[in-house]
Amino acid sequence: MSSAPETAVTWQQDTDPRDRMSKLSTHLNGRVLGQPALIERMLISLLADGHMLVEGAPGLAKTTAVKALAEAIEADHHRIQFTPDLLPGDVTGTDVFEPETAHFRFERGPIFHNFVLADEINRAPAKVQSALLEAMGERQITVGQNTYPLPELFLVMATQNPIEQEGTYSLPEAQLDRFLMYVRVGHPTASVERDVLRLARQQASSVGSPDAEIGLGASDFTPLTQQQVLAARRGVDAVHLAPVLEDYIVRLVVATREPGAYVPELVERIEWGASPRGTIALDRCARARAWLHGRDYVSPEDVHAVAPDVLRHRVLLAYTARAEGIESDDVIAELIRSVPLP
Repeated sequence: MSSAPETAVTWQQDTDPRDRMSKLSTHLNGRVLGQPALIERMLISLLADGHMLVEGAPGLAKTTAVKALAEAIEADHHRIQFTPDLLPGDVTGTDVFEPETAHFRFERGPIFHNFVLADEINRAPAKVQSALLEAMGERQITVGQNTYPLPELFLVMATQNPIEQEGTYSLPEAQLDRFLMYVRVGHPTASVERDVLRLARQQASSVGSPDAEIGLGASDFTPLTQQQVLAARRGVDAVHLAPVLEDYIVRLVVATREPGAYVPELVERIEWGASPRGTIALDRCARARAWLHGRDYVSPEDVHAVAPDVLRHRVLLAYTARAEGIESDDVIAELIRSVPLP
């Protein structure tokens, strides 16, 4: 008799969306070492129902992190290696003619999975990159005269390498704006790199043992269901955003288009500022971060923490600013310092 209430409490804790997401975060940080900021940004993108672009040098576990997240959800995923010879139909699918019936049959492409890893997206030409525009913006694709809906849980996570520029195609602004967040990752510290060595040896020794648990300090982890992810998103939607903080978000984004009122020298350095889509993204990401940190309200810290990742690809600098070595992160940091808090 005494064990029944204890079992009920354990079940309730395990099915609590925030508790499950906390376990997911712990699991991912055990699989991908030295990148806690990247892990948090991935979870924010998942909760805010948006796509993410990750940029970093080779070997920084960008692909590993995205694959680890996809494998931690009970959903299907697919990796697309973007190359110069890739065709749009290789992403979306295409109509295949069947001689037996004299009709065309639509063969679905990898875009119809829940998680799509677009690896080295800048290595494919613009025609292939544009094949993702409708999918990312409207959660559907059109082939010929037919339109096909994508899954409710649909997330594109793309990676790109900033070092090798030969044979690459820069993403146009319309494509970049479809990404909720643009995250940059750096090298780990020396101590973390030693842990990476240990994890690599552990993974090598577990080859041939499919049931072996891989990850430093990891514990038993049960993948989240799609219903649990959707329940977590509903929790994020319920996070309170005070009107004064809502006004601050709007003023911060408008300042990227009209910086003269706050930092006059930025007028000549910013060519284009963020659109209202940036305002919506900043609101959603701030709510998701607040929810992940166990709060039911958004704080200014949440806005400041996600602002660079939300705005860096939406603020386009003039040629003179780029010639001076100024980056969009510098401009965003200056606006955060200059736009007064409520």
